[in-house]
Amino acid sequence: MEPKNPPDRGVSRREFVTSAAVAAAGFMIVPRHVLGRGFQAPSDLVNVAAVGINGQGAVNTRAVMSQNIVAICDCDFSLLEGRLQAWRTTAARMAVPAGQDPNAGGQGRGQGAGQAAGAGAAGRAGGPAPSPWRDFETSSAQLAANARWPGQDVNATLQRFVNEQIPRLQKYQDYREMLDKQKDIDAVIIATPDHMHAPIASAAMALGKHVYVQKPLCWSVHEARHLATQAAAKKVVALMGNQNHSRDNVRRAVELIQSGAIGDVREVHVWTNRPRGYWPQGVPRPAAPAGDPSRLQWNNDGVERRLAAAMNGAYQVPEQLSWDLFLGCAPVVEYHPLYHPFNWRGWVDWGQGALGDMGAHLMDFPTWSLKLGLPTTIQTLSTPFHGVCYPMATTTHYEFPARRGLPAVKLTWYDGGFMPPDPEELGEERLDPNGGILYVGSKGKMLQQPYAPRLLPMTRHNGFKPPKERLARVPHEDHEMNWINAIKGKDQLNCNFDDAATLVEVMLLGIVSLRAGNAKLTYDAANMRITNNVAANQYLTREYRQGFGLS
Repeated sequence: MEPKNPPDRGVSRREFVTSAAVAAAGFMIVPRHVLGRGFQAPSDLVNVAAVGINGQGAVNTRAVMSQNIVAICDCDFSLLEGRLQAWRTTAARMAVPAGQDPNAGGQGRGQGAGQAAGAGAAGRAGGPAPSPWRDFETSSAQLAANARWPGQDVNATLQRFVNEQIPRLQKYQDYREMLDKQKDIDAVIIATPDHMHAPIASAAMALGKHVYVQKPLCWSVHEARHLATQAAAKKVVALMGNQNHSRDNVRRAVELIQSGAIGDVREVHVWTNRPRGYWPQGVPRPAAPAGDPSRLQWNNDGVERRLAAAMNGAYQVPEQLSWDLFLGCAPVVEYHPLYHPFNWRGWVDWGQGALGDMGAHLMDFPTWSLKLGLPTTIQTLSTPFHGVCYPMATTTHYEFPARRGLPAVKLTWYDGGFMPPDPEELGEERLDPNGGILYVGSKGKMLQQPYAPRLLPMTRHNGFKPPKERLARVPHEDHEMNWINAIKGKDQLNCNFDDAATLVEVMLLGIVSLRAGNAKLTYDAANMRITNNVAANQYLTREYRQGFGLS
């Protein structure tokens, strides 16, 4: 618990946290002796609330347990209580006393240390055979960033959270009630289904609270622009949860592209195997059969109707779930266990399919390294799509104009098993079907599968000297703590909402083309307007259910 401030203090705790965050924009660190009596130093703890605690919400919250977790909100109390109990169980199982974990203070959640360690471990008895590809060593910039302060002792922070914070933790189902009642919140993690990211983040920022919003940031193009504008206007520290942006090896990949290692890049291919093996797509919404089921044909339409009828049923909403709060801003749909707690990602009302899920990771790097901006044309082709549940597989073609001395680029996205052809430089190897990025340049090609860079062919890669390290590194590759340290004024935010919003807009334009019937769209980015298909503009935004709009 924080010590009480003396009554004659001149600046409140909230005012200080806010001013420290503003100072971080200019990377100004305020030493304690400058602050004066009654001020709190930037090293003091941030009061964090989390909305959505299943899946990535739990990962993000665990990553900031060095701070004060003061509230957790989830529309499903069974998930909330289950997560707290899981953390209690993990803490109780820890055999190593807090502070003595041999892994503490290392590379955090990132890969920098793992690359070097993995290279040494490869080929040991029982281990994997050594890879013929040379891994780049952890960069000097990353080592210097790590040296700025120790990494987190994740065991100790979990123990502290379980022992000291859970007993006084406030729990909510409705984020609106939490924001209205609890005045000690400085910052909010938002890791709900995609459709509620923007309403919750907007409500929090309207109150001057810093936000960490899970990818894909939001549900619509309009929301992406709204959040970026609001974050700038409210001067809050706002970060999207695309944690791979903080990795050393992907920054090395960006440096390779920007140094001209493969020349001018005019073609990029990005792919993922999702949703296969992760969540269902291409299925009909459960529904009672219309008419006589025996008269249905065994054609595509008939099979879909039979599947919808087979899944239909009178399912009761679980006692600890508020289905109304799950729906939030989206249209009213009857509860079905097919939708919650994870499969929502495949449904148009709530998610953005594989493109929204993995695009925020994989498309980040070409968008970043090539400074792509926004496309002029977009077309998504897909397996059958009925407008309610995303199709099993898609391919999206983007065209980006020439910009700032860089050539025009054609970028193609693939998911659900669709992939680009194997480059001949791989020889007998094959592209990893799980996901990756292939850059085609005037002087060669480069792979990321999914993140570490590989110049093609292997002989060129293994003999290539790493380029000059131009990009700052995130201490311990810890994405969430970069957000916390930026709030405190200790560090610069590594990816603000302006950049995140552009990336997400690119992704969501692919969804717009899909929903517009696989139409090829011409896009006027300056005016957020599709110029060749007026009807498609409706998919750039959405109608909000009363009580769940943007602030």
